[in-house]
Amino acid sequence: MASKLKKYYGHVFTDITIDAAGAEGNCIARFESLVIFIPYAAPGDIVDVKIVGFKKKFMIGEIVAIKKASPHRIAPKCEHFGTCGGCKWQHLDYTAQLAWKEQVVKDAFTRLHKIEIPMLRPIIGSKAEYEYRNKLEYSFSETRWILQEEPEGASKLAAGFHIPGRFDKILDINTCHLQEDLSNQFRNFVKNKAIQMGLTFYHPRNHTGYMRNMIVRNTIKGDWMIILIVGEGDDAPAIEILDALTLKFNEIKSCFYILNTKNNDTIYDLPLQLHKGEDHLVETLHDLKFKIRPKSFFQPNGKQALALYQVALEMANLSGNEIVYDLYCGTGTISLFLAQNAKKVVGIESVPQAIEDANENAALNKISNAHFEVGDMRYLFNDALVKKYGKPDVVVTDPPRMGMHQDVLEKLLALAPEKIVYVSCNPGTQARDVQFLLKTYELVEVQPVDMFPHTHHVENVVLLIKK
Repeated sequence: MASKLKKYYGHVFTDITIDAAGAEGNCIARFESLVIFIPYAAPGDIVDVKIVGFKKKFMIGEIVAIKKASPHRIAPKCEHFGTCGGCKWQHLDYTAQLAWKEQVVKDAFTRLHKIEIPMLRPIIGSKAEYEYRNKLEYSFSETRWILQEEPEGASKLAAGFHIPGRFDKILDINTCHLQEDLSNQFRNFVKNKAIQMGLTFYHPRNHTGYMRNMIVRNTIKGDWMIILIVGEGDDAPAIEILDALTLKFNEIKSCFYILNTKNNDTIYDLPLQLHKGEDHLVETLHDLKFKIRPKSFFQPNGKQALALYQVALEMANLSGNEIVYDLYCGTGTISLFLAQNAKKVVGIESVPQAIEDANENAALNKISNAHFEVGDMRYLFNDALVKKYGKPDVVVTDPPRMGMHQDVLEKLLALAPEKIVYVSCNPGTQARDVQFLLKTYELVEVQPVDMFPHTHHVENVVLLIKK
């Protein structure tokens, strides 16, 4: 099929109507029997489209002219829209975004996997459309992405985000609207201070340079954490930068630096150096407190996380007498919410650091009926675990994007708990797993939740009850 499509490379299709939102934030248009995926389009647009690429069953196009704008098309708020690649739906009004996310969930079940949905609840939108993230990671680089309109000789130093598909190019960010504005102030201050000090910025191909990354975390109440990652071993410049930063901004309650001389940016195997303040932040959701350390996983949209957890708790509908298993429990956030209404909760997770955080958060909240085990879900979720803790009455599962392993699904059918509450960030793999579980279970209701406005991502929660 791809070879047949190649003849259209460079061709411009005129007056094409955008039909729908599609995968990875793209939109879909059709010309006769041809399918075209188009980024930064809006359903309802009438456009001219140039073909710039191919896949097996569809072409990739780019808009060369908007003949008639969709009624859902709006002016993007961000000056970096279209280059950054982080908020591909920012040109759609939020009501339309929610409608298309709800449709993505519906299509995953009814169209792709032929599963009838008895009750599809209206999607729960995020109360905050902007400044909703509690964590961002910035990269420093001497290989800045140069925009076409910039003059020759522009600085090549950048502090910002990777250009999509280019590990070696960083877009210099002036203002990002994903996190509260203090995050922009911190980043710009650190960048300017480093330039003033004459420090080198990281070169992603040569793996040289001092300034490498900076992670910024914050809580709902307004406490901030800075983790500065440097690529060379002299502590003095990092200390000077952090001293200047914390002197100017008293909102910073926790400050670290890390030396990373590896060829990748991951910090989870590297030692941390606490420079100032506490070694953690404390986030409060409802009446529970959670310690957040530099390497801790926590839902990036903290305010909306509470809405997600309340859906899971409502679907579980616990009486206080149940044994609940929380599969892929992470740092135990859902587990601790469930434990307040259950006889016992057993959380299972493969990341040791996450289980350490889960146990500490249980102690912080004086919750004694939550127990946590670390190990590969495929092997740990077994008869020995059930013998140790008892057969689950309810299972809550929140797996990675690829869904649950077949062995885990088969074990669920063998144990046959009365209810399964399945939380997922990928409705496609969720629907696939639900299809397998329908051998024993009935799908009762489906609840989409938007955690990431202006992106195509959508969380989804389903309730399954044993037949």
